Amino acid sequence: MHALYDIIIIGGGPAGLTAALYACRARMKTVLIEKMLPGGQILIADTIENYPGFPEGIKGPDLAEWMFKQTSRFGLELKSAAAISIDKKVNKKDNFKVHLENSEAIEARSLIVSTGASWNALNVPGEKKLTGRGVSYCATCDGPLFKGKEVVVIGGGDTALGDALFLTKFAHRVTVIHRRGQFRATKILQERAFDNKKIEFRLNAVAVEIKGSDRVEAVEIKDVGTGKISDIKADAVFVLVGMTPNSDIIKGIVKLDEKGYILTDDDMRTSAEGIFACGDVRKKLLRQIITATGDGATAAFSAEHYVEEIKDS
Repeated sequence: MHALYDIIIIGGGPAGLTAALYACRARMKTVLIEKMLPGGQILIADTIENYPGFPEGIKGPDLAEWMFKQTSRFGLELKSAAAISIDKKVNKKDNFKVHLENSEAIEARSLIVSTGASWNALNVPGEKKLTGRGVSYCATCDGPLFKGKEVVVIGGGDTALGDALFLTKFAHRVTVIHRRGQFRATKILQERAFDNKKIEFRLNAVAVEIKGSDRVEAVEIKDVGTGKISDIKADAVFVLVGMTPNSDIIKGIVKLDEKGYILTDDDMRTSAEGIFACGDVRKKLLRQIITATGDGATAAFSAEHYVEEIKDS
């Protein structure tokens, strides 16, 4: 007979680890399911400068390790496997069952989904190798690291142009590369970008390689009309071509928005009773470590109250 958990947390990024910390300290019997190492996307962050408490910044892997150690101190159980499906409740007294890739199935009274979202990649040579070494998917996170540097932004939507404008606060020059002749971004963002003297544009062009040995040094681009190849000197490349929420496991169980993000209320409750969501997988304005940890704390607190209500009924 498998043990019954109070809370199953799927996903071990900052949101999931914080939820686990709060749940374990509340003496909830908790298990965290994470297919990779705990930490999520911060594992590939070179330096994090906007998380409070570290005036000189902190390496992403170090922050992930400290978060996990802190949570483990309170008795968290970790299952290193991918969750592949969820059996939802029929009645409130029923339990959720989560099936893992190793054929194991575990049950709990409540469920917290913190599976995050994945930045859409270009999938060009050099991108993966130099991620965290000049290749970034988050201008808000990494922009201040490139003060006075040459920066490239790839993308044509609101995020790309909005972040290009943000990066002009730090960079010497920002070059925006877009595969079409016109942007998809809102007109006011286009006007602001075109009026900014620190922003240059390479339209009808695609990145074909990100070059550099240990750090980003240049971006090789191709003109989509002529096929001409050229290099743009760069100290950083911000790939801003969208994100995809990792919500496949929960589709059909809770309500999602048109992009696949989980809809929650302010208490991280989803449309399905007993299921909570936190971090980048839920619909929200800002996706940062600090907002993920806040989500995680709230989700755990809500799940704790839900479990106590079931036990008392």
